[in-house]
Amino acid sequence: MTTKRDSLLEKALSLPQEPGCYLMQDKLGRVIYVGKAKRLKSRVTSYFNESAKSLKTEHMVAKVEDFQFIITRSDAESFILENNLIKEHAPKYNIRLRDDKSYPYLQINYEEDFPRLEYVRRPKKAPKKELYGPFPTGSNISQILRILTKSFALRDCSLSEFKSRKTPCLYHQMKQCSAPCVNLIAQSDYEKDLKTAIGLFQGKIKANKMFDALTEKMNQYAENEEFEMAALLRDDLKVLGDFREQSFDQQVENLISEKDADFWSYFVGEEEIDLSLYLIRSGMLLGQKNFHFIRSELMDELHEELFQKILQYYSFEDDVVPERIVVDLETEIIGSFREALESLGHTKVTGYSKKVQALLEMCRKHAEESQRVRKENQDSVYVGLNKLKELLQMKERPQTLECYDIAIWQGKSPTASQIVFEEGKPHKQKYRYYHLNERPEGNNDFAMMREVFERRLQHGSFPDVFIVDGGLAQVNTVKAILDELKIETPIVGIAKSRELTRGDFRERELSKSDERLIIPGRANPYSLTKCPSLFKIIVSMRDEAHRFSRKLHHKAESKRVFQTWLDQIKGLGEESKKRILRENTFTQDELRAFDVNELKNLFDLKIDQARALKNYLNSERE
Repeated sequence: MTTKRDSLLEKALSLPQEPGCYLMQDKLGRVIYVGKAKRLKSRVTSYFNESAKSLKTEHMVAKVEDFQFIITRSDAESFILENNLIKEHAPKYNIRLRDDKSYPYLQINYEEDFPRLEYVRRPKKAPKKELYGPFPTGSNISQILRILTKSFALRDCSLSEFKSRKTPCLYHQMKQCSAPCVNLIAQSDYEKDLKTAIGLFQGKIKANKMFDALTEKMNQYAENEEFEMAALLRDDLKVLGDFREQSFDQQVENLISEKDADFWSYFVGEEEIDLSLYLIRSGMLLGQKNFHFIRSELMDELHEELFQKILQYYSFEDDVVPERIVVDLETEIIGSFREALESLGHTKVTGYSKKVQALLEMCRKHAEESQRVRKENQDSVYVGLNKLKELLQMKERPQTLECYDIAIWQGKSPTASQIVFEEGKPHKQKYRYYHLNERPEGNNDFAMMREVFERRLQHGSFPDVFIVDGGLAQVNTVKAILDELKIETPIVGIAKSRELTRGDFRERELSKSDERLIIPGRANPYSLTKCPSLFKIIVSMRDEAHRFSRKLHHKAESKRVFQTWLDQIKGLGEESKKRILRENTFTQDELRAFDVNELKNLFDLKIDQARALKNYLNSERE
């Protein structure tokens, strides 16, 4: 009797020995894995023959019902295609390198006559925009930009405000702005100050010139007996000096000729692989990033997987890339990887060499130490997710988790939030809000939880585990819905332990350290303190769900209350009401302090509408 696996093997044996990509599909036709190969026939056949495979690969193969393939002209082209297919399908069994942070940059837009120092995230390159960064998470770059702006009296206002000003602002009176808005400084002088300020980010020589300029300014304040200004500038120079010492590394400047470069290296441990990136910008070591994943879950050769992860990274960060990328992976496929990146117009790619040996060793050491610290502190997300797999008796480690919370007060404006974590990290693009129906009986968590899940389950594409903020009753409510629809996705709850206080029998809520995981069929809840990694994931999801649902609840409740009294004002009109609802940030008491003209300008009203609004506010106070 021919089995499914036999049929797939027969199909694989008919493939050409050409470079290309293959897409594994499940019984619903969903793509669950995308791979690339120099020789399609050899690679795809290996999944369905009797050769030894990892447990993860066996799980994936067991779910494959069919596969498709795409031939490419070269191995480099298959790198690019594989990356695009992974982005398009987000297959479950591909390890995705997710950089969920948006890192800060300094942006200077020379399309404006008097450019300012702008703090931006996810910048877009343009011909007249200059960028410095990225700066590492936790850096004080926003403080640095504020100091440079006020110390060199640069413009700090928005372009619209800059164009509309007729008189200098308060910052000019405080000697923190040269007032280019009213032409109190020549453009050439302003550009000179701007050029000096950004010298801090342009290497050691220009940074020293910036410090010399501010030191001279501080001394001038002292000579003029403006001691308070001199003291403030002295303190600012100390902050700028600390930033330079933390960022600038003389060794880096001596090791590379390019001012901008990314250095990649890796460390293979017993269970995990760490991939580290060092960011060099303008000869300065600005920071590092670290990514890690489970060694046993690799389905390709190690170096091919690592190259694919690096390519993924630049597909996310393709707006800002360095002049050079150095990878500590000198293998036969580095040529294909180089061709793949350079064909996208990115940058120059080089491998290991003695010239950059010290930097690559630093990067490799960082990968090793990151893994050691994470292991000693039980901080790996994979430890937590594997513990959840064990608790729920799942065949595979869960990757996608969804957490739900309901916000309601006195039965009004009930809302719910859907929070999604992938591989233990937030996936904010998949967050969802739910506006729920108000109920005659008021607060009814169980009915509202049922409403949320009945709506959610209509959309399919379920996570590996559902999580609800609540105890056994809430968990059983959701489990009943899942059972009715024959959906086998596990459901758990998170709740704080409670104990009776002796004497008055009142319940006392314990601290966060006593969080419990409610699991259907388990006699006692699982104490999350037993697994710090799982504790961190689950509690972070619950707290994020709280924040998200309450944010929407407060917005909905504010709109409901505000809408009620706006409807009582005659002559406003629907468009004016919508505009007030959209733009208002004040309470009724605060709005009463505005006169008619101020209300008119605030909400772009006609004068009679502003009077009607003012009259209503005054009558409410009476």
